[in-house]
Amino acid sequence: MARRTRQLPPPPLPETSTVEEAAPAPSVDMVDTTLLRTLVGYNTRRASLSIIAVFMERMAVYDLKVVDFSVLSLVAHNPGITSRQLCATLNVLPPNLVGLIAALERRGLIERRPHPSDGRAMGVHLTPTGAELTQQAEQTAAQLEEDATARLTTAERKTLIRLLQKVYD
Repeated sequence: MARRTRQLPPPPLPETSTVEEAAPAPSVDMVDTTLLRTLVGYNTRRASLSIIAVFMERMAVYDLKVVDFSVLSLVAHNPGITSRQLCATLNVLPPNLVGLIAALERRGLIERRPHPSDGRAMGVHLTPTGAELTQQAEQTAAQLEEDATARLTTAERKTLIRLLQKVYD
């Protein structure tokens, strides 16, 4: 017959306080951004965020988002531009552009007309209302650019634009 062994309860744990005293967490008086400030991506993102916030505020009177403004400006300076060309220039996927073009068309800002040399394509053109709104929005954007880069000289601003274009072109 198998013998049954009786299990003993575990020995009591040593007494400890129920509230552990944690070491105080370190605090930071001055945030060290040294590494981040050496990164092109960090700096361009910070600059972009500061400009985009003001851009959105100033373009709200025209009910335009950044991409709306970009499309209208491209159409203004390239009458008859195709959707394919807009997608390539703005790096926008065709399904996203279709809705954007339709919305701008519903607002009476653009119209599509048959392309003169490609029977399958439609050229995008500003309506008179779209041309007027785009002109006003471009003037607002130009003033915004001057305001946002007020701490730069004209030469520095041109250099900054040229250098940023070297990164993405």
